[in-house]
Amino acid sequence: MNSGPQAKLWHDVLWLIALAAIWGSSFSAIKIAIHTMPPMTLVAVRTLIAVAVLLPIMAVQRGRLPRDLKSWTIGFALGVFGIALPFFLIGWGEQGVDSGLAAILMSIMPLSTMVLAHFFNEGDRFTRAKLIGIVFGFTGVVVLIGPEALKGLGGALIYQLAVAGGAFCYAINAVLTRNLPSGGGGGGDSRIGRGVMVMLCGAVISVPLALIIDGPSAVMSADANAWWATLYIGVLPTGLATLIYFRLVEVRGAS
Repeated sequence: MNSGPQAKLWHDVLWLIALAAIWGSSFSAIKIAIHTMPPMTLVAVRTLIAVAVLLPIMAVQRGRLPRDLKSWTIGFALGVFGIALPFFLIGWGEQGVDSGLAAILMSIMPLSTMVLAHFFNEGDRFTRAKLIGIVFGFTGVVVLIGPEALKGLGGALIYQLAVAGGAFCYAINAVLTRNLPSGGGGGGDSRIGRGVMVMLCGAVISVPLALIIDGPSAVMSADANAWWATLYIGVLPTGLATLIYFRLVEVRGAS
C-alpha cells in the first residue's frame, strides 16, 4: 500500500468530504430543533452534549487538557468565534432562511478563511489554485442543493446576514485554530484535549447566556423532535466533527 504523500493527501481529502457531509447535515437538524427550542438554548445544549461525547473519548485515549495560558486564551477565543457566536447566528438566522440557502451562504467560509489566513497565518498564502478550488466547491454546493435555493436571496436579509456572519466567524475560528499550540506548555495535551478545551470554553460562554436570554424553562418547552435533532447536532456536527476539523487544520492548514 502506498503510504507516501499522495496517499496521505487522499486520506485527508476523504476526511474533508466526511466533515463537509456532517456539517452540511446540521442545517436541516437545526431547522427542526429551533421550532420549539430557542437558538441560544440550542447552542448551550448541543455544546454540553459535545462535551459529554468528547470527555470519555479523551479518557480512553489518555488525552490531556492544555496547561498553558496561551492555549486557554486562544481556546476561549475559539469558544466565542467557533462555538457560541456562529452557533447562535446560524440558529437564529435559520428562523427566516431555508436550510438549503443557509448551506449556500455558509459556503462563503472558505473564501473568507483564505483571505484571513493569507494575512495572519504564515505559510498559508492566497493562491490561484485555492481560489479555483473554492469556486468549484461553491458551484458544487449550489448544484447539489439546487439553484432554486438562491431565489430566497435578498428576502429576509437580516436572517441571511446572520448566517453569513456565522460563516465569517468560522473563518476566524479556522485561522485561530492554526495558531493553537500543539502540546502546549509541555503538558502533553492531545488533539482531543484541545477539542474538549474549546467545547468547555464554548459551554462556559453559552450556558449562562442561554439562562439569561431564554430562561431555564426554555429547555422544558422543547418537543421530542427538537431533542432528537439537538442530540444529533451535539454528537456529530458539534462533537465528533470537532476532532476531524482539528486534525485537518493542524495537518493541512486553515485554507
